[in-house]
Amino acid sequence: METVKQASERLTFLIQTIPDLLEKISETDFSFKSSPTQWSKKEILGHLIDSATNNHHRFIRIQYENEPIIFYDQNKWNELSNYQNMSASHLIKFWKSYNQHLVEIFNLISDSNLQRFGTGSDGQKLPLHFYITDYVGHLEHHLKQLVTYKLLNKPLSL
Repeated sequence: METVKQASERLTFLIQTIPDLLEKISETDFSFKSSPTQWSKKEILGHLIDSATNNHHRFIRIQYENEPIIFYDQNKWNELSNYQNMSASHLIKFWKSYNQHLVEIFNLISDSNLQRFGTGSDGQKLPLHFYITDYVGHLEHHLKQLVTYKLLNKPLSL
């Protein structure tokens, strides 16, 4: 099982790697939708911003609330945020900045708080450390839909 420290290192690597790759994509390609129901690259990146926003709540609230239930309607958030009509440059900068903030939070969470539980949309109760590592895994899943990048070439600490 991946540790929070490893997840933080992976996220730091992504923050250092991905923005430069995204900035090479033209605004036209960033906005392209293969169908009206499919998300463009802008909307995928917007989804990752929404994920950061909602998980930020989760990462904080689990530390002081008793098993908070936190989930969101990803399609409504994406639609109402109107990412398709924002500049790619703005979305890239915001994604990077928000995730830098999350790394700082990850690195300061106490070990005891990592064992506290939250409840997802499916009703399953999971510890905070799971939500953190899952967040980074979810992020990478979608980043691979946007760009190709080499994996972190140094071993992660345990």
